[in-house]
Amino acid sequence: MDQKSAKMIKFEELAERRMNEALNKIRLVGNLSHTGNYEYTDTHAKQVVSALKSAVKDVENRFAKKGRSDKDGFKFRI
Repeated sequence: MDQKSAKMIKFEELAERRMNEALNKIRLVGNLSHTGNYEYTDTHAKQVVSALKSAVKDVENRFAKKGRSDKDGFKFRI
């Protein structure tokens, strides 16, 4: 059995921590859907979902070595 390289060990450590943080943040974004606490339009909701899908697509492309994205953060376009 091959031993893991230091770079792979570091990747796994960082990926696990960052994925858990990202998944938690996505759950928190999902909490914004509670209409008892917040008010939003269908346009707001579509933009949030679109931004999340775009970010995932960007990650897929980066892992496929199709290039790096320099996208900025999220802003509503209303």
